[in-house]
Amino acid sequence: MKPATGKLGVLCVGLGAVSTTFIAGVLSLRKGRGLAGGSITQMAKIRVGRGKERQYLRVNDLVSLAALDDLVFGAWDIFSQNAYESACNAKVLQRHDLDAVRQELESIRPMAATFDADYVTRLANQGTNIKPTTSRYNYVKALREDIRRFREENGCNRVVVLWAASTEKYIDYAPEVHNTIAQFEQALQRNDTERISPSMCYAWAALSEGVPFVMGAPNLCIDIPAMWQKAEQCGAPIAGKDFKTGQTLMKTVLAPMLRTRCLGLQGWFSTNILGNRDGEVLDAPENFRTKEVSKLGVIDTILSPEDQPELYNDYFHKVRINYYPPRGDSKESWDNLDIFGWMGQQYGMQIKVNFLCRDSILAAPVVLDLVLLIDLAARADLSGNQSWLAFFLKSPMHNSAIGEKPLNDLFQQYTVLKNKLRELGGFEPDEELE
Repeated sequence: MKPATGKLGVLCVGLGAVSTTFIAGVLSLRKGRGLAGGSITQMAKIRVGRGKERQYLRVNDLVSLAALDDLVFGAWDIFSQNAYESACNAKVLQRHDLDAVRQELESIRPMAATFDADYVTRLANQGTNIKPTTSRYNYVKALREDIRRFREENGCNRVVVLWAASTEKYIDYAPEVHNTIAQFEQALQRNDTERISPSMCYAWAALSEGVPFVMGAPNLCIDIPAMWQKAEQCGAPIAGKDFKTGQTLMKTVLAPMLRTRCLGLQGWFSTNILGNRDGEVLDAPENFRTKEVSKLGVIDTILSPEDQPELYNDYFHKVRINYYPPRGDSKESWDNLDIFGWMGQQYGMQIKVNFLCRDSILAAPVVLDLVLLIDLAARADLSGNQSWLAFFLKSPMHNSAIGEKPLNDLFQQYTVLKNKLRELGGFEPDEELE
């Protein structure tokens, strides 16, 4: 494995609530302020060895990760505000926390973004920091130039690109465009705006530069064969999709409990209220559809109706997201589960969960972990889909064309993550009780 020496550039697509909370938090940690709560790479300990050889190591001691002091931040955004201004607008962190790193945040000014209002209608005519209207091919070319310039101007040894922007509208997988590198590049050349999204342009540009790419939204983007082939061809790791933070995180905990205890499910109703820009974007039906597909698919793969049809063959699953501006970044979700058990009886057996959280506070440590671990993968010469990072992602990528199913059980995902870190640290993978 190549050592984690030199600067690691982190280029965020989107300089909104998630990105600025992540960046401000890292800058604060570098000053000895705050706590890296929620970050596996900074807080967790993993057991290695057995018997007398058993020991518990922090992830940083198990594998070589980039130091927080070595991270250099940049971004693209359709809004021209610097990171400090954007963080103040997001109202996630307290002003005194932001003022402690104000100078560093103000120095981060977003590059002009690629934008197509058809993909995010709620943001149409809102931002002005946009690259001139041009073809998808020229967008990719301009983004590649941005990556190279950022790397050179900041003296970065390595770069990671991460999508932390809005959820795009739902588009279908199109084999005639998305199946091969050649088909995708032909579609770029003919400016196929219906089947090549802006997020795909960012991903293609990053991979073309040999740079790892992380997809933090449920967009159809790197979960297509052309992207997998491109990642392998360019030797770049990819991970996606959609940061797992609030309600879906709870689903990946509760569904394994039902399956493990062989309790049946009649229905699962989920609803959310959210008032930040993410909530505004998802208020559009075509964008909500993208998120809905991501959320609906989680429990099916955990409960496996085909394996236990008596328990899970006919449950009703509904998801709703409601835009409620007064809440800002403070998300609230409600889940109602109607369950049954012995003798198939229900008799009002229900589980109700009311989860109040700060969306970006939960997402920021996930972003940090994904950045550090995708960089670790790149230095270990791992290319293509990094399925071992599914622990952090709501809709883990998988190849359905060959019958592959995503792993959504949080505890199984954690075992896979720990075993990969053990392997990369030179230790034997195992599932012995902690």
